Parts: sequence; structure tokens; C-alpha cells
Amino acid sequence: MNVPVLVLFAVFFVIAVRQTLRIPLQIWQIMLAGASIVLLTGQITPDLALNAIDPQVMIFLFWMFLAGRALEESGYLERLAWRLFCRARNADALLMLVIAGCGLLSALLMNDTIAIVGTPLMLSLARQHGMHSRPMLLALAFSVTTGSVMSPMGNPQNLLIAISGVPSNAFVLFAKYLALPTLVSLGFVFLLLKFSFREHFGNDELIHEEPEIRDHRLAAVSRLSIVIALTLTLLNIALTALPGGHGFPITWIAAGAGLPVLLMSDRRMEMLRTLDWKTLIFFAAMFVLMKSVWQTGFFQRLFSEAGIELTSVPAIMAISILLSQLVSNVPLVALFLPLLTGPGTSQGLLLALAAGSTIAGNLLIFGAASNVIIVQNAESRGDKGIGFLEFARVGVPLTLIQAIIYSVAFALMT
Repeated sequence: MNVPVLVLFAVFFVIAVRQTLRIPLQIWQIMLAGASIVLLTGQITPDLALNAIDPQVMIFLFWMFLAGRALEESGYLERLAWRLFCRARNADALLMLVIAGCGLLSALLMNDTIAIVGTPLMLSLARQHGMHSRPMLLALAFSVTTGSVMSPMGNPQNLLIAISGVPSNAFVLFAKYLALPTLVSLGFVFLLLKFSFREHFGNDELIHEEPEIRDHRLAAVSRLSIVIALTLTLLNIALTALPGGHGFPITWIAAGAGLPVLLMSDRRMEMLRTLDWKTLIFFAAMFVLMKSVWQTGFFQRLFSEAGIELTSVPAIMAISILLSQLVSNVPLVALFLPLLTGPGTSQGLLLALAAGSTIAGNLLIFGAASNVIIVQNAESRGDKGIGFLEFARVGVPLTLIQAIIYSVAFALMT
């Protein structure tokens, strides 16, 4: 009996039906239970479980959560939202601006970053304009995933591909192959959300009230955090864009954003105490459970016995989209890269892997870490978040459309 695989499917099932069956458990509790089972039954040793937790991801999330708390508590996040979205005359325009803005920012600052700071922003916009929070949260989730496709810094798996496969001209290649289809894909995010939640959008004029800064000192610290994060991001882009150049770790950018809060704010202990520790626990537990599943070799054997050859864009797109739902997109990319980085390998195939493994996050909630961040972040603030089936109702057709868009784009350019 393959205990880790059974536990994995059980975790997915319980999370999928928890709202329908009114199971009083949050996502982080279910994932923690799954990790505890494989650990207590000896399916993974404590040492291996500890080593499975990716310190880079945990450090990145910690610092960005800290910066995000300061932005939210100071009121500066709401002020920024007002400046960005005050031109939206109706709900349709607001939805369009949210999708375009979050999508483009995710390509610059990494999708997980925008998911962290964007969740309380979407909830605030929904409250301010008397809208339901779910279409706004879905707009955030789909836009940060889709927008991150077109940049080597948009998400962790793209960064891994850029470093391993196309280090010298990553920004040029990503823009050449992926920018236009990504912009078209963002357009379909708008169309599908407007159709699916048409009762929530219309031509009624929105009234935007300028929010007050609640803590001016903390707001000043937050402004400094944003300036540091943007400066480090642009510097990293410049370094990686140079021939043969390499940037510094993304965690440095996150630390640059979070350190001012820790060093300069007199509310640092409050920020630490109210940090989203539940989401950090979720990710630690997920790493442990996924590692136990990965070391069974179940999916590796399944992939080998199927005799699937990674020689075409459609095959890579289909496999990366489907398997990312089970083993997460970053481990999947790590598995595929050795098969695609040999002599004479087309860089188009590598970029197809980047596109497929990323838009996989639009299919189901577990397809992307940013989705989990949004759901957990919303639930920790008392919102019901996004249901598994509700996400899939929009995500499945969206992913199918986007897979066709990227496949056609690759066919036309190769």
C-alpha cells in the first residue's frame, strides 16, 4: 500500500469538499494532518522531512508577509489602491484594472508577492464598493498566475528554467515567445470572470473615497519597503539581462522589503504576532508531504510507463498542466529540465514548459502556491475565501483556452 500517495489524494479530497460538507477545518490544518500522518507512520524520516522544507520559499514568504502586514495596518495599501483604481467608473472597469495591474506587476515582482499584498486589497475593494469578494479574489488569483508567465522572474519555476536553460538571454526569449499570448490570456481572464459573475458587474457608477492613513509612521516605513523592493527588483533584472549575468536570490528582495518593518517600526512585535503563520505552516507541511510522495517514485514510474516523449509543445503543455496538480509545478520543472537541456534542445520547448507549468495554476487551487496564499490569507481575515469547485468552474475553461493560445503562439513562431 502506497501510504503517501493515498494520504495525498485524501488531503486533496477533504480540501475539495470541506465547504460543501461544512467540515470545520482550514486548508493549513488538513495539509498539516497529512504531513503528520506520513511522518508518524515512518513514510519519511524526521531528518528528511526537515530537509524537504525549502528555506528559500519560507524566508521569502516570511519577509513578504511582514511587509504586507505593515502595508495593510498602516492604511497605506488602501491609499495605493485608491490611487491605482480611482479612475474605474464602474465594476467592469475596476475588474479590468485589477486584472491588468496585478498581471503586469506579477511579472515584475513575482506572483507570490502580489498574491500576498493583493489579497487584503481585494477584500478592501469589495467592502468599499459593496461587491462580493469571490470574483475579486479570483481575478487576483488568475491574473497573477497568468501575468507571471511572461517573465523569467514571474514565478519560481520560470526562474529555475531561466537559470538552467536560457541564462544568457532569458528576458529577450520570454518576451519574444510569451508576452503577446500572455496579454491575450489576461483578456480572457476578464471575459470569463465577467461572464461567470455577470450579476456582480455592471455600469453602476462607483464612488471612490480617499482612505485615511491610520499610522503615518508605519506608512512611511511601508513606503521605504516598497522603494527598496522595487529598486532591488530592477537591479536584479538588469543583472540577469546582461550577457552571462546572474542576479541575486529573490529572498534578498523580500528581506529588503521586510527589514525596515523589523528595524524601524515601533509596532514590530505586533506585526510579528499577527503574521500569517498559518500559511507558513501550510507550506512547511506541503513540502514534507510532497517529499514523501516523491520518494515513492509513484509518479516517476507512471510517467515512464506511459512512454510519453517530451518532443513537442502540445505534449509538454498537457503533461505539465496535469501533473502540476499532483506534484506541484516547481518539482515538476525540476524533473523535466534534465530531459530538455541537452545539446540541440529547442529553447521553445523550455518556454513551453514554463508556460504550461505556470498556467497549471489556473486549473485547480493546488496548481499554484499563489492560489493557496490567497485562500489562506482571505480565510485568516474572516472571509470565506474561494471554494475548490468554484475555482475550477472558471479555472478549467480558462486553462483550456490559455493552453490553446500558447500552443498556437509557439506554432506560429517556430
